Amino acid sequence: MLKDKEPGSFIVRDSHSFRGAYGLAMKVTTPPASALQSRRGVDLSSELVRHFLIECSPRGVRLKGCPNEPYFGSLSALVCQHSITPLALPCKLIIPDRDPLEDAVSASSQSITNSAAELLKQGAACNVWFLGSVEMESLTGFQAVQKATTEVLSIHSLPSSTVVHFKVSSQGITLTDNQRKLFFRRHYAASTVIFCALDPQDRKWKRDGCSSAKIFGFVARKAGSGLENVCHVFAEHDPEQPASAIVNFVSKVMIGSQKM
Repeated sequence: MLKDKEPGSFIVRDSHSFRGAYGLAMKVTTPPASALQSRRGVDLSSELVRHFLIECSPRGVRLKGCPNEPYFGSLSALVCQHSITPLALPCKLIIPDRDPLEDAVSASSQSITNSAAELLKQGAACNVWFLGSVEMESLTGFQAVQKATTEVLSIHSLPSSTVVHFKVSSQGITLTDNQRKLFFRRHYAASTVIFCALDPQDRKWKRDGCSSAKIFGFVARKAGSGLENVCHVFAEHDPEQPASAIVNFVSKVMIGSQKM
């Protein structure tokens, strides 16, 4: 099915060899070096389809045998991140806009017409440090994240940060403070979230036992106001659930789907 597709085309399926794991088959641009060096007759078109194992654990899913790969909360999150950057894969994945079996089975088969919507149906979630919220008036973009980060880090008696559950879905962003140190639950509708980015100055959160946690924030419209913005600032809690992946999912998938 993948032989005649463009590089980056892929299929995720149940693994036949490893119970509970998944297989990732993908089309690549060049065969592996072992195939090129082989003296036997090799069908190079077949060698252009590579296979990887996605293992599952209580920490999430990740590519097996790739120590630099992070854990992801879902298969959708893993696919989304690898469509943005290849990480350990030979090339980036291409999220299809239609079912790859459609041409082979029936032109009337249901196609995946909006990959972002499909990803958001499952959503993505992880734990992060909640550092604070700063009113921005009408400021947004990188300047808002930078200014909010500066204000949060400059507070001498910074309120005790807390770990919150950060969930992104088609409904928006939901924060849950399971220990109820600062709040219980806060929800920001997708239509109100207008920007998300890492701190432009690449500053790190160095408290609560963290030494190099990256800081990020998202800007949302203030409740009851069409002009006032608030920037909510966080730091990554688990290096294997990096801030960059969270920002990419919010920006590319959630906010991006709003613009379609």
